[in-house]
Amino acid sequence: MSLLSVEHLSKFYGGKPGLTARLTGAPGLVVRAVNDVSLTVERGEILGLIGESGCGKSTLGRAILRLSEPTAGRVVFDGQDITALSPPALKAMRRRMQIIFQDPYASLNPRRTVAEIVGLPLRLHGIARSSDEIRHMVGQICERVGLKANQLDRYPHQFSGGQRQRIGIARALVSTPEFIVCDEPVSALDVSIQAQIITLLQDLKQEMGLTYLFISHDISVIGYLADRVAVMYLGEIVEMGQVEDILARPRHPYTQSLMSAVPELEPTGRRNRVRLKGDLPSPLAPPPGCKFHTRCPLAIDICRKVVPVSETLAPGHTAACHRLHENISLLEEPAA
Repeated sequence: MSLLSVEHLSKFYGGKPGLTARLTGAPGLVVRAVNDVSLTVERGEILGLIGESGCGKSTLGRAILRLSEPTAGRVVFDGQDITALSPPALKAMRRRMQIIFQDPYASLNPRRTVAEIVGLPLRLHGIARSSDEIRHMVGQICERVGLKANQLDRYPHQFSGGQRQRIGIARALVSTPEFIVCDEPVSALDVSIQAQIITLLQDLKQEMGLTYLFISHDISVIGYLADRVAVMYLGEIVEMGQVEDILARPRHPYTQSLMSAVPELEPTGRRNRVRLKGDLPSPLAPPPGCKFHTRCPLAIDICRKVVPVSETLAPGHTAACHRLHENISLLEEPAA
């Protein structure tokens, strides 16, 4: 049984008309940030979730943890439907499900010390009660993520970006969770620091038996870290499979465009660079049919009218595109 199962999850914003809409009788605008997403995460694996900024990745991660209440669908964690849990039951479940936020500058309370920030989950969940016990546990986890015991009484502004992210990681891990949503945890950091944090997350996964949903817009990071990858576009999963399958033979045109943007260490000139037309459409007014058709170099008439159904291409590899069976690759070398 999967550790996490997401079933037809949707998260919409809006719908209530503002003053202008009420005066004119127009309906309220609805942002379909996440639309009918289904996926599973196996115990002990890293599922990479990739897509452009604004495609709904972070919203999906927050909806899975019920930091943002889903509009529809279910999230089943270790056999229990957490979308149906009462607030007290959800609070108890949160000890097992945590998040590492993207921005280490905004996710830490500037008025609290490291000891207070990292120790808060211990108090909230009743894991430790005495101040000495809390400080001991905080010191242990902080040292494990690369911080020093003599830094516990400092404030976030006294640390670098990489150190602040280590504080965020320590806060997520101090309650010994099983599942962690890593919401672009390295995107705000310098490249050299990114490598250190990625290595730390890998080591912690092995030592603590963790399971990650790793959100990123960088397919190189996903290719290095993940066991499986789900590709998201405008609130929907368009392709999913084992990372080696996706990287070796991406089938959806959008996945192929992401792959074409990965720099080559030794450029051969044989790989096409896929240049998409225009910008990501607004989730306020998504295109009809396939949502990718407005930017897709392979779009045909049916793409503009009919929503493609996700098909199984190989065991564990699915994609949603009307032209899958034509085996067209945008990455192939142009004909001479």
